[in-house]
Amino acid sequence: MAINRKLEFATDEIALADLAKAISHPARIAILKILAQQQSCICGEIVEGLPLAQATVSQHLKELKAVGLIKGTIEGKTSCYCINWEIFNQFIARFGVFADLAKNESCQSQSCC
Repeated sequence: MAINRKLEFATDEIALADLAKAISHPARIAILKILAQQQSCICGEIVEGLPLAQATVSQHLKELKAVGLIKGTIEGKTSCYCINWEIFNQFIARFGVFADLAKNESCQSQSCC
C-alpha cells in the first residue's frame, strides 16, 4: 500500500498545491474568468458561458468551492457564486514566490538545462 507523504510538507506548500490542483482544469479557469468579470455574484449564468452540461459545471464549482476560491449560496433551486478574493489573493501571493525567484539574476544565469 502506498504511503501518502503530503502531510510531511510545509503548510504553505500543501495549500499552494491544493489551490493549483483546483485550477488545473480549463473549465475551472473559464469559471473563474466569468466570475471575475462580474461586479456581483452570479446566479445560474455560469452554465450559459461554458460548453458543458449543468452537472459537469456543478462538479467544477464544487472543486473550486472546496479549496475556498469561490463562495456560493443556495436559495431554493438557485445557486449564486462569486470569487473569494481573500483566498484568491493568498494564492497569487504564494505563487508569487516563484516570480520573485525568477527575478533573481543568479537563477537565470544558471545553465543546467
